[in-house]
Amino acid sequence: MITLKVNHKEQYHTAKRWQIGLFALNDTATNLYLFIMMFISYYGTGVVGLTVVIVSSILSLMRIFDGITDPIIGYIIDKTESRFGKFVPLMIIGNIILAITVFSMFTFTHLVPDPLQFFFFLAVHAIYIIGYTFQTACTKGAQTVLTNDPTQRPLFSLFNAIFNSVLFMGGQLFIANYLVAKHGDFTLSLFNELKYYAIVLSAIFTCLAAMAIKGKDRKEYYGLADENVKLKFRDYWPVIKENRALQMLVIAASTDKLAILMPRQAAVGVMFFGILLGDYSLSGTIGFITFIPTILIVFFGIGKARKIGLKRAFVFGTWLSFFSFATTAIFLLVVDSTIISLTDIGLLTVVFLVLYSISMGLQQLTGNLVIPMIADVSDYETYRTGRFVPGMISTIFSLVDKLISSLAPAIVGFAVVFIGYSDSLPEVGEELTTPLLFLALLLKFGFPIIGYIISIIAMKFYPLDDMKMKEIQGTIFNIKKEKREEKII
Repeated sequence: MITLKVNHKEQYHTAKRWQIGLFALNDTATNLYLFIMMFISYYGTGVVGLTVVIVSSILSLMRIFDGITDPIIGYIIDKTESRFGKFVPLMIIGNIILAITVFSMFTFTHLVPDPLQFFFFLAVHAIYIIGYTFQTACTKGAQTVLTNDPTQRPLFSLFNAIFNSVLFMGGQLFIANYLVAKHGDFTLSLFNELKYYAIVLSAIFTCLAAMAIKGKDRKEYYGLADENVKLKFRDYWPVIKENRALQMLVIAASTDKLAILMPRQAAVGVMFFGILLGDYSLSGTIGFITFIPTILIVFFGIGKARKIGLKRAFVFGTWLSFFSFATTAIFLLVVDSTIISLTDIGLLTVVFLVLYSISMGLQQLTGNLVIPMIADVSDYETYRTGRFVPGMISTIFSLVDKLISSLAPAIVGFAVVFIGYSDSLPEVGEELTTPLLFLALLLKFGFPIIGYIISIIAMKFYPLDDMKMKEIQGTIFNIKKEKREEKII
């Protein structure tokens, strides 16, 4: 490998902080839909009348379909060049598809004749997946043009963590303490109201994100700038086979994603808060309480990432997540969880809040570090082969990530069926039985712990530490500089 001597300030293209912050809203825009779709099981079983197994199977099947469509959409992204940029048009198209399909899903599915409900739900969900993939792939792919400065890339994770913490914690608080109280349960009227919040807010966030990335979504920031990508579908396999950084990040991040998605399934929230702790409104209130500690943990973690690099920060955060989740699970297993209460706060409640806050904060940190790491992998591919293919990299990542994380709704669905819930899901206020206790702890903490162990092992073989990234950016900078000088001559 050639040792390069470059001015490190010259080799980086940077972004304004407001650009990084507002572009993070593109992820929030899609996570709004992800959030309300976590309650689709209650719409499918309670409003439409489908069985738990059917709804869980559809959701897992669609997650797999989501992964299969990724390479096609990645191909479209890498081939797209317009006067509006590469990413902005596809972000907007994706959000429009999301709005139309979610409106249709929650408005018409229960009105369709019974024999056709399954097929209508399946078809609309499949189109929803295409829109979702367009927009999420742009979030990952556009990281390369947003900035390549190693001190700036982690900042996206900070903004992303703040926005998504507000979304998931505030959203849960809003649903549990306002919508469920207003409508009595997960009723049709609740879903009719919820869909409009998601559609309007997501559209606003997408417009702000498009405004932020517009100035960076230009050819001069595309890899080696003047290279036209000659890409075919058969090129995917060599990338998967030869890009070790991509392989290891996919394994680590997909198991982390499964760890995040599993506890966020609506049925898990009901079992954990509504049955194990005995008060479903805690799901929103505790989320609000843990917000500040979560942001402080993420803020500290991002500060470390800017100094020691994304890889080491991710590994450090994953180890801490493993220990905090294990400690919290053991604590809840040995104490009387029904004593935990925010109306009569005692020592057990304080200890639980501290442990739970640390666990949720660390989970947010590791989960949000992944997106800028995908940009590092994309730059590594340019460094290896000379090709700028952020769409390919981000969607290969998403393909495996979604295939693994698609297991979340299926695991939860079949798990509750295993303990006797074949026709309905566990409901708020049910008696806490031993099977429910162990299942709630397994789904909330057990599976994430397994995911963290796999992530730690995968990161042992991930080559992109802070020193390697300096070498990569220096190489790309020098190649581009040489090409510019050749054109002048």
